[in-house]
Amino acid sequence: MLGRVNHIAIAVPDLAAATAIYRDTLGARVSQAQALPEHGVTVVFVELPNTKVELLEPLGENSPIAAFLEKSPFGGMHHICYEVDDIIVARDSLRAAGARVLGDGNPKTGAHGKPVLFLHPKDFNGTLVELEQV
Repeated sequence: MLGRVNHIAIAVPDLAAATAIYRDTLGARVSQAQALPEHGVTVVFVELPNTKVELLEPLGENSPIAAFLEKSPFGGMHHICYEVDDIIVARDSLRAAGARVLGDGNPKTGAHGKPVLFLHPKDFNGTLVELEQV
């Protein structure tokens, strides 16, 4: 079911500062910041040869990232995103196996313009898992 790792997401309290670290200190290529109001975040992608790192900053007071940063004020790993061929088939298979899909269970459009779903971290060893259809 799982394809390659699409990205690893890191929640950050200051997106501009985090972007500068990756761009200026580590010499990475970074995208422009992109606001995703339906997800409550602003994101920047650090482009690597084999995957991406997604830097997440809260967008608005109700952002799930704001709650994450309250517990971890310096930031930290938020989730890992895996690619799947068919997100509905993957969702249905995971539900049948007892995994919990967050939200209403219907895919939303992610930062890459593709359908995404999130899976409950308690079902995956404490890690929030995102699936993205490719």
